[in-house]
Amino acid sequence: MSSHFLLSAKARTLSLSAVLRMSDEEAEARFRYIRWHATSGKPVCWRCGCETVYDCRKANGAPRWRCKACRKDFSVTSNTIFAFHKMPLRNYLAAIAIFMNEVKGKSALALSRDLDCQYKTAFVLAHKIREAMASELKGLHIGGDGETVEIDGAYFGGYIKPANFKENRRDRRLAKNQNGKRQVVVVARERGGSTLPAVFKSESAALGWIMSRVATETRLVADEAPSWNDLHARYRMDRIDHGQVYSLPGGIYSNGAEEFFSRLRRAEIGHHHHIAGAYLVRYAQESAWREDHRRVDNGRQVQAIMGLAMACRPSVDWCGYWQRRT
Repeated sequence: MSSHFLLSAKARTLSLSAVLRMSDEEAEARFRYIRWHATSGKPVCWRCGCETVYDCRKANGAPRWRCKACRKDFSVTSNTIFAFHKMPLRNYLAAIAIFMNEVKGKSALALSRDLDCQYKTAFVLAHKIREAMASELKGLHIGGDGETVEIDGAYFGGYIKPANFKENRRDRRLAKNQNGKRQVVVVARERGGSTLPAVFKSESAALGWIMSRVATETRLVADEAPSWNDLHARYRMDRIDHGQVYSLPGGIYSNGAEEFFSRLRRAEIGHHHHIAGAYLVRYAQESAWREDHRRVDNGRQVQAIMGLAMACRPSVDWCGYWQRRT
């Protein structure tokens, strides 16, 4: 009997001990090679594209270069999501490795202990990594002729603690007894393809987003929720009543979408404990990325995240977050 992929040696191609044994120069070389892969790690000015640069780092300072054409200084993280970094590059490489070695997710508190930094630093760093993950999904469209996409939604946040005495308790499922903070994560998952999540106030509010991201000729599979009824006018759909059965012949099931929500729920319960609010979409995008790359070894996962981080521009949400610059 074959073992699960995560239990096999193929899933382990990068060890954390190897990252921690790296010198700052080796970590710098790794970032340089990923960012400037076309020139085999030779720095190129990101402003004007000039390849003629020379070293201008200060004594005991971080590596920096000066462009001969525009006379501007830059570093390996300039104009990336890790711009204005304070920690050594080896710490950022270790943070990515630690973050990716967790199958369901990594809490900011645990990351702060691993890196021996403040919780606020780890919190922002983790969200920058999630933003890099999300960049892979930006503008992505799924489906097509002969493809099947599963649609489903799950609600997060808005927890209301029940009253102490039974006679004072209310039905928290009713809208009048809710606090307005509950949101639904809607996922469109292509079988054998990508996973696209988004956050809305209700499932019916996601119909326009689904129509803009899923090709018209796609076959959709959804549950019995009435929110999806209007999609019949645009797509060929199959529905399944989970109150009666989980799977029907002919590929009528939404197990792929349910797997995504299982990962997201486990991340919420086991790691983060609370993922509602403005940051819910980032946690959903992280779970989607992990779900789509679950059969990729950790070495390639770390390299992929480094590549995405080097391709992202400075974060609008997190650059100067604690200084209230955004």
